[in-house]
Amino acid sequence: MYTFPGSPRLVKGAIVAYDDKNKPTSIIRFQFNPDTLSRSLQAQTSGEGGAQADVLRLKGPPVETIKLEAEIDATDQLEVGDQNAVSMGIYPLLSALELLIYPDSGLVQDNEALLEKGAIEIIPPEAPLTLFIWGANRVIPVRLTGFDITEEAYDTNLNPIRAKISLNLRVLSYNDLSKTNLGYFIFKTHHLSKELMAKGGVSSISNSIISNIKFT
Repeated sequence: MYTFPGSPRLVKGAIVAYDDKNKPTSIIRFQFNPDTLSRSLQAQTSGEGGAQADVLRLKGPPVETIKLEAEIDATDQLEVGDQNAVSMGIYPLLSALELLIYPDSGLVQDNEALLEKGAIEIIPPEAPLTLFIWGANRVIPVRLTGFDITEEAYDTNLNPIRAKISLNLRVLSYNDLSKTNLGYFIFKTHHLSKELMAKGGVSSISNSIISNIKFT
């Protein structure tokens, strides 16, 4: 893909997963930024039929969902002989995405061991805190509710080398998360950032959140 000399470097969107110690365990950058991003916001109001004094009351921030389509292509990596692409195609990136909705295998084994010992109640494993990063002014905690994968090409070993992915994300607000969760403060910062930008101010998410993530 040709670009004009001196053109600005394109910031890449990303999905980042954090462990319970607030350290990034998986950084999934979009190989090609999606051309479009669909967002839906549903107001959380007191609902119809309430008292007149409560009609305009908000129970919290809106419920926001995000849909986007991304493309993955290993052609360039195959041309330069990248060993991961040669041996696995785009499996590593697909696996990293899919694991966002898988329980940790170690925790699954621990729970199985507890059941064998007669444990009465097993607490389901938690998904990692996941951030959707779309530039410095949009860093938000999300839950991946599902996605569709269309594999379009394979190598001679049937490893997928090109695919389209449709992602469905549910934004998690401070109403969804506890105050001890990093995502609680990230969404609160996002909320304050919106208020500042709505007034024409310059806003940027705290550098401490994204300082260790390269977007280009």
